[in-house]
Amino acid sequence: MSSTPPSPRTPAVHRLPLTGVLRLNKPSDVWLKPATSVVVATAIPNMALLALGRLDLAMYTMAGSLCALYGHNLPYAARARALAWVVVGMLASVAVAMVSASLTSSAAVLVAIGALLAAGQKGLCDATRIGPPGHLIFTFISSATLFAPQQLGQVPGHLALTLAAGAVSWIVGMAPALVRPHGPERRATARALNAAAAYVERPEHAPARGAAAAAVHAAWQSLLATGARTEARRALERLVLRAEVAIAAPGDADAGRLRAWAGGLRGAGSVPRPARIAGMDDELLGIEAELAGGKPCLWRRIGPGSPLLPIVLRTFVGCALAGYGSLALGVGRPYWALVTAASIYQANLTLSWNRGIQRVVGNIAGVLVFAAVVPLAHASRLALVLCCLACAFGAEALITRNYWLGSLCVTPMALLVTEFARYQEPGELIGDRVIDTLVGAVLGVVAAIAVTNRRATDGIEQALTASDTAREAAERTLALPAPGHAALETARRGLTAALVELRAAADTAAGEWWQRALPEERVLAAEQSGHRTLAATVRRQAAEAGVAASPSGAGAQQPASPSGAGAQQ
Repeated sequence: MSSTPPSPRTPAVHRLPLTGVLRLNKPSDVWLKPATSVVVATAIPNMALLALGRLDLAMYTMAGSLCALYGHNLPYAARARALAWVVVGMLASVAVAMVSASLTSSAAVLVAIGALLAAGQKGLCDATRIGPPGHLIFTFISSATLFAPQQLGQVPGHLALTLAAGAVSWIVGMAPALVRPHGPERRATARALNAAAAYVERPEHAPARGAAAAAVHAAWQSLLATGARTEARRALERLVLRAEVAIAAPGDADAGRLRAWAGGLRGAGSVPRPARIAGMDDELLGIEAELAGGKPCLWRRIGPGSPLLPIVLRTFVGCALAGYGSLALGVGRPYWALVTAASIYQANLTLSWNRGIQRVVGNIAGVLVFAAVVPLAHASRLALVLCCLACAFGAEALITRNYWLGSLCVTPMALLVTEFARYQEPGELIGDRVIDTLVGAVLGVVAAIAVTNRRATDGIEQALTASDTAREAAERTLALPAPGHAALETARRGLTAALVELRAAADTAAGEWWQRALPEERVLAAEQSGHRTLAATVRRQAAEAGVAASPSGAGAQQPASPSGAGAQQ
């Protein structure tokens, strides 16, 4: 452990921000993929139900169709497994909701079950790190199903519809592998190169260094999850190594060349081939014996003592308060209040506060969009389906800019789905939705403030211990007269993963409402010493390979350029 003394700052209540919450971000580089996937996965079963005159069953197929939103950043080998588990999780959630709805009509009991489901879904999605949209889709579907009329004998048939639509989602999610089998890895590699270039341009900017290290780590994890080590993957590994070397020696790196390589990864053409570093490219990068920074076991992430448990408890308390608050105000089916509360819970209170504001603004604006769209949607059943598809596409196209912007489409889509069974009075739907949004957001934030997460500081201590251990292991490896490429690679990857986890733990704790004194100076010292050791490790690897530690070092077999010959997709 570092001997740097803890920061003398005493525990304090953090101020919650009011500015910048609604600011728009750059769109995600993959927004089109979930947007088109969910439209295709939803259109196929909905059009089939429309042709059969059973659009009233669309709520059950929607549960499976929305599984198409997951896994778009994962390589296809990992995506196949992840999507299968998402479909299984959706089936389990819907099954519990259907059976509960068929056994009781008590709204109070159903709210309690909905809160328990939401908390469990939040914990499992965070523990497995499934990624956006996280637990929200599961909670939206299961909560709506809880308050839909159901008979026990109908459950098997409705689950079969969900499973069939889930299978369609799996096929849609995997279909791009036929034409661009290395697309996710190419995007992850391009992000690493661009992040490294940003750090090279501003080496004094500590956040840029952390972002670059995280991007490189994510790229390695993506490449290690791809399965067979093809020639295309070897070429991508060489590019990630150049990004890593640039972070280690930014003064020797060429940001323009890094960005050029990243640009060369667009599309499905040849992978750029940079100069080889003898002894590193083919011997080191294919090491599969360890997955540095791989996911720890699920029980350790969600079991006793886990920093996730307070977030799970927040979700349960907030959803229960929101549901009962909505009932107290006379809303017959308060599932939207429950979903609103569930949607705001992020890694810490500050982020949850931001999401609450975004949710309120987006939902209130979204009901106005619904009011404008509903006359068109009521023109015919086909028009209703097409309006839902348009809203689904718009939601995924906009939500990465800011959550409130995506809610402009999510809210009317959710309201239109309720029209599949029968047309309803728009004014009543709008009124209930506004009430539920306000109740869910207010009581959700109240629960987040009431349920503190003081374990976040424990998470920093654990991350500090892990980073110190990884750094010391790397330094021992460096001290060996001839450590060998494999040992250096293992040490480097382990330290990279530990530093990424340390930064994530520090950022999470910094946004909590009431926290013990944070060891900010120790975190800074650990990061600085860790990055120095990382740089020394990369330089030692390059030195043993007989080249300079720069992305354009000697030993080139051919010029590096985005258009150079390389592995074909």
